[in-house]
Amino acid sequence: MAEKRSEKIKRLQKQNQENQRKYTKKREAEEKKANQLIHGLVQKIDAEPKNYHHYYDLATLLVEGKDYEQAEELLMKALGIFDAADKVVKDTLKFGLGNVYYAAEEYDKAIKTFQQIDDEKLQAEAYIMLAQSYMAKGDNKRAMVFALSAQSTHRKDSTVNQMIGDNLLALGNFSQAADFYDQVLKTEPQNGKANFNRGLVAMVNGEPFDDYFKKAKQFDPAFYQKGQQKLQDIEKFVQINRKKKGPDDQSDHS
Repeated sequence: MAEKRSEKIKRLQKQNQENQRKYTKKREAEEKKANQLIHGLVQKIDAEPKNYHHYYDLATLLVEGKDYEQAEELLMKALGIFDAADKVVKDTLKFGLGNVYYAAEEYDKAIKTFQQIDDEKLQAEAYIMLAQSYMAKGDNKRAMVFALSAQSTHRKDSTVNQMIGDNLLALGNFSQAADFYDQVLKTEPQNGKANFNRGLVAMVNGEPFDDYFKKAKQFDPAFYQKGQQKLQDIEKFVQINRKKKGPDDQSDHS
């Protein structure tokens, strides 16, 4: 019996070592590819120092590699180089800088940077990022203002509509939240997060909700698992409301 257990442990250890080797190899390959891309962009900047796109692209790569300090430094330097350039160039670089701060979870700096963007083409994108930054800070009222501003030019954008739904849900406007989640699910029926949050709204509104949660579990199991606390909170909220209404009110809905 002890021999069998020992063999099993050895097999598991061997498997773990093999998995670790594969993971290390994959990570090294990804790092090598990223370094090659970074090196290529550095060469492009050297060859074309007046092309602002190269600075933006390099900063984006650095953010992907979580090298926020270097990305910030690069874009601050670029803003100095292109100080006399037109609004589109400067606003593009500012947008990149805002993204660096957002990725680094420096939301106040991100907000300050995105607020400086007034180029028409980039402004809606900046509103989206402002909404996301305020959401990350837990300020849903301000987030809502910018999400609605973004929606004025992105009416059918699922990302924007989902963001509005999330803010309305956080603010307790469940019926309105349902409308926006329905718009998202019309174009993205396999959106796990939207299905889960639509299920929460349905639960509060007294609608059938099981199907939404089934789809959420199927399409985004990680988010479904993460949202269990929220689900419990909503269940408590529904129960408290039922008790407040009393038996007479409840019988009307049965």
